[in-house]
Amino acid sequence: MVKTDTYVMLICSLPSPEALFAAKQPPLSRLKLDQRLRMLSDEDAATLNLVEDAVDWRRLPITVTDRDVIERGRQALSRIESATLRQIVLERLELRTCVAALRRRARGEGPPSLQTPWGFGRWIRRMTRNWNEPGFRLEGAFPWIPQAERAVRKGQADALERLLLDRSYKSLQRHAGFHAFDLEAVVIYVLKWNIVDRATRYNAQAAARRFDALTQAGLGAFAALDWGGEDDPRQS
Repeated sequence: MVKTDTYVMLICSLPSPEALFAAKQPPLSRLKLDQRLRMLSDEDAATLNLVEDAVDWRRLPITVTDRDVIERGRQALSRIESATLRQIVLERLELRTCVAALRRRARGEGPPSLQTPWGFGRWIRRMTRNWNEPGFRLEGAFPWIPQAERAVRKGQADALERLLLDRSYKSLQRHAGFHAFDLEAVVIYVLKWNIVDRATRYNAQAAARRFDALTQAGLGAFAALDWGGEDDPRQS
């Protein structure tokens, strides 16, 4: 069986996901997804693993350092042959570098030296030169930076998470428009699956946090009521 036939069969077996923030769960379990991915050759499976390792921080150990993340990204870019997949990795790492810079600045830190391994990509020098500008003068390349800056400055973790998931997903959709039945299409599907999975898990956690907050608020109001006197229901 030629590779093209494999890609066609694999892509056709994968159900389309719902809209990112409308989905309550991924279109299929990771177990079933991995079972279908066994159709890939060893070489293609290795490429998929390289990309996932580079862009999915949930795979990184808790002790990982900035230098480790940068080195992992560089190794992936040097070993991935597909120009599209290299671009996807680069875009994701640059997005995370922008967010890392915003968080550093929000903590009151100055611009890191160029010798400090803290970020990745084409915009490091511009960020350090324009450290005190709200968007590092990168609004042309990253129109979402002002929104991310406000979320970081105000400590709105939920809004920031939603923004980053949305930007990453839309970037993959843009690349997907140029690929149908090839390795790139398979990798893009898996990366989109990862984002949908993260979004649905995050939505569930956020809902639980909101429920807890509402519960605490309700109990607080309940406890503040004056039950004294003859109308105290505890006396009946």
